Amino acid sequence: MQAKSLSRPTQTAQPAMYSATFTFAKKQFDDAFQRLDQAIALAAQATPGYLGEESWENPGTGLVCTVYYWETLESLQQLMQHPAHLAAKARQTEWLDGYHVVVSQVLRMYGDARLAQVLLSPRLSASNGSTEPPPLTEKTP
Repeated sequence: MQAKSLSRPTQTAQPAMYSATFTFAKKQFDDAFQRLDQAIALAAQATPGYLGEESWENPGTGLVCTVYYWETLESLQQLMQHPAHLAAKARQTEWLDGYHVVVSQVLRMYGDARLAQVLLSPRLSASNGSTEPPPLTEKTP
């Protein structure tokens, strides 16, 4: 008797999606910071390929984290070269007490639908319409 192995069923190819996670420790924010922050947010939302974002703060550590989602790396690079982003980056030591950025390719997103969808486009939802990952199935050779 041959052993049965568990494997994930074949899935249709999903278009690529990328995230840029910006984590920082904040200092004091002044009016100049607020203006640049708003300009960057508007520039991101106006950039073709922008899919959405989510942000949160950890009161225990004081760290703030914002995750931006993009269709392409070129879209992300377009925001990185925007004049408001370059101005903020040049002055970041005035407002931030350190930062860290992680750029990643998103392979899959899923959940139980009790949290609001952060993406503007539902294009990465499972092909069967479910928000859950596909179940493991038995496969016999």
